[in-house]
Amino acid sequence: MSDEWIVSKTGIRERRRADDRDATSDLAARAALAALEQAKVRPEDVAYIVLATSTPDHPQPATASIVQHLIGAVNAAAFDINAVCSGFVYATTVAERLLRAAEEGRYALVIGADIYSRILDYSDRKTAILFGDGAGAVLLGTVAESCGIRETSLLTRGDQYRLISVPAGGSRLPANDRTLQEGAHFFKMDGRGVRSFVQDNLPGALHELLDRAGVDREQVRHFVPHQANGVMLGEVWPEIGLPRATMHLALERYGNTGSASVPVTLDLAHRQGEFADGETVLMAGFGGGMTVGAVLTQWAPTAFARPREQELSAVG
Repeated sequence: MSDEWIVSKTGIRERRRADDRDATSDLAARAALAALEQAKVRPEDVAYIVLATSTPDHPQPATASIVQHLIGAVNAAAFDINAVCSGFVYATTVAERLLRAAEEGRYALVIGADIYSRILDYSDRKTAILFGDGAGAVLLGTVAESCGIRETSLLTRGDQYRLISVPAGGSRLPANDRTLQEGAHFFKMDGRGVRSFVQDNLPGALHELLDRAGVDREQVRHFVPHQANGVMLGEVWPEIGLPRATMHLALERYGNTGSASVPVTLDLAHRQGEFADGETVLMAGFGGGMTVGAVLTQWAPTAFARPREQELSAVG
């Protein structure tokens, strides 16, 4: 399989692999500390850690608990969310709801982190060429009323759960000699089925979200999608119908990093100065389950959650 073939089928030129000594919690902790440093917030001031991952350190305890320990966020409640590649958007939605119910001045760390290199079958070229390892994080807090999250949307089509899976290792099919021999602990994906799911569900979910938020398609200036496959995203982009928006892609350098792909791409675009204050940014995830999630936000460098009078936001 040549580089030319991989690029032509996926748009991916490079992928990153975690060091053999690192687990998902290690990558997540580094991303969390970077977000805290950028926001100038102390770890002990974080009230919640919501970690999106489908490659946890262990079946239990929650990887977020380990991250809490690693970064010294001693006052934070910490838990994991597994919505596969929609995980970061799901986690952002949950964290934002928690902050809405909390007292003013609280913070929530939202992290997307995955090490897919540990669960790939490298004899399966349809999946092995897609995935990289990575982590990204944002810190949610208080923001001006004109900034922050405007609306969110979550969708699950459980009738299609078989399209993406790691069959063995859970309560239905515990790992044993037979499952190891059969490779049932590796990541499995029906590529054609996933492509059809995205084409059938992603545009409609985004249109419904924008309609509910009262936002015209032309108001959206930036689209940050899950970095699944560049060719597939190019095919579905016309159906999404955002005539003035830029679709931001980081997959050429990083591949598909699972639940990390949206925050990694968001961070890269932010660092490159792509976003201007007040611009409308739409983030979208889609993945196993099968799931779709989206977050609509009004951008500011230190704002990222739904505004409410002296209420929520995000920093970092």
